Amino acid sequence: MKFKAKNKAGAEIPQASLPDIIFMLLMFFMVCTVFKEYQGLPIIPPAARSTEKIETKRNITYVWADRNNRISIDDKIITIKNISAIIGEKFAANRRLIVSMKIDKETKMGLVNDIQEQLRDAYALRISYATRFK
Repeated sequence: MKFKAKNKAGAEIPQASLPDIIFMLLMFFMVCTVFKEYQGLPIIPPAARSTEKIETKRNITYVWADRNNRISIDDKIITIKNISAIIGEKFAANRRLIVSMKIDKETKMGLVNDIQEQLRDAYALRISYATRFK
């Protein structure tokens, strides 16, 4: 009795499901990737004995000020006169906005007062001051 040789299986990889796999990987990385929001200016925040952490960072915008009197919002160096307009636009888009002020401990109080006046002009009354725990 003679046996017939069976056809050998091909070594090709099926490519029919390749677009599905690529789409699933793309969705996975889109969901899992966290982008760093803003770097701000290099500061050393003042120390505090008691602090309270803000739970959600969804409705927060940051105003940075360093010891060299530079002010930054959304990683852009701005002047004091522009704070009211920028925060006013953000506040008009989101009424639940909280302004977090990240101020260097060596910054002059006059600059902090000027920033507060600009925030008051923009009707941003929910202000948080960033500190480090002592």
